Amino acid sequence: MTERIVRKLRCAVYTRKSSEEGLEQEFNSLDAQREACEAYVASQRSEGWVQVYDRYDDGGISGGTLERPGLKRLLADVEDGLVDVVVVYKIDRLSRSLMDFSRLVEVFDRNGVTFVSVTQSFNTTTSMGRLTLNILLSFAQFEREVTAERIRDKFAASRKKGMWMGGTPPLGYAVKHRKLIVHESEAAHVRWIFSRFVEIGSGTILARELDKKEIRTRRGGKIDKKYLYRLLNNRVYIGDAVYKGTPYPGEHDAIVGDDIWEKVHTILSESPRKRAARTRADTPALLKGLLYGPDGAAFSPTHTRKGGKLYRYYVSQTVLKHGAGSCPVSRVPAGEIEAAVTDQLRAVFRQPDIIAGAWKAACLHAADIPEADASAAFQQFDQLWDELFPAEQARIVALLVERIDIDTDGLDVRLRIDGLTGLAQELMTDHGAFP
Repeated sequence: MTERIVRKLRCAVYTRKSSEEGLEQEFNSLDAQREACEAYVASQRSEGWVQVYDRYDDGGISGGTLERPGLKRLLADVEDGLVDVVVVYKIDRLSRSLMDFSRLVEVFDRNGVTFVSVTQSFNTTTSMGRLTLNILLSFAQFEREVTAERIRDKFAASRKKGMWMGGTPPLGYAVKHRKLIVHESEAAHVRWIFSRFVEIGSGTILARELDKKEIRTRRGGKIDKKYLYRLLNNRVYIGDAVYKGTPYPGEHDAIVGDDIWEKVHTILSESPRKRAARTRADTPALLKGLLYGPDGAAFSPTHTRKGGKLYRYYVSQTVLKHGAGSCPVSRVPAGEIEAAVTDQLRAVFRQPDIIAGAWKAACLHAADIPEADASAAFQQFDQLWDELFPAEQARIVALLVERIDIDTDGLDVRLRIDGLTGLAQELMTDHGAFP
């Protein structure tokens, strides 16, 4: 008699569970799958089946993707010729996608590897086995797609009823018992943002003001223009729940009224370029009422637009009344002369003798403050000048400057000594009122 020679077949057991629930248990779903597969491999010992001891487990990972650590290690070992049979508890443990599974079968066939399901017996090396496999996979994929559709339909129906469906609540709201409730302190910030935007119509300026007021997002980040416009367009603040762009009455309370919402969106419907140009035109002229020409006539701020760009000037009243040529200095570019004046003012903040004089005068009207603190306050003010809003800069220039005379030779800036003292009092008593 001749003894039958049985070739050893190395069997790799693969297990997968979609959710992480229960994985912390001593004996979990992955262990149950493995135990059934190991028992099946043991029953085929007479056919030469032996189990490889590497574990190929994916816990808490969906079968709708091939990006799984355990599966990747299994495929790498298949390509390296270390596996002859892949054993799973059910087909959908390996994949729920027919397309993905066909790719896996191609890898198995290319390396001469057989695929076996413990609860659904078939052999992928035969045409009947492939047909059975494709039918089972089609039903698995169908079940997955139907489940996804049910979830989407339930979500859509809930949103149409105005229900909150989870996620991070918008600024101004908190979640209690799966419903949005108004968070009063944050809601006050949201109301201020809406009303302030109606006043100034500029997201750029409003973002700066929010930063100055240290109003932050829920995670503590700065409210930039992108976040700001997303907030201003969020219909949740007028009590709506939105699904796929369509608003439905929500179950939560509104934070802002319909009237201010309409005002905000009337502004937002205008071109951002037009809004920016109007904002610049409405900005207070820094040297208004302070600038005088060589003939003693005042200069008035004006502006013009060319090609959509705004140009600002200061023009002599003499020229406005009598025409060009009536004054040696007819008009000057606003940006250049404003920069020249502010450079001189900032230079004042760096002069120790002026700071000392302002400190002494301020101490006559305020509490005793160390001179070093006054010096530090002026230095900080100099450094942060560019971060002040135009209205604040204009107020301080009017406080510090009595008169500016301009002629063909240059500028003469006459300071207000009492204004410098007043500024020193503000800085020292408010401990940095201009952050």
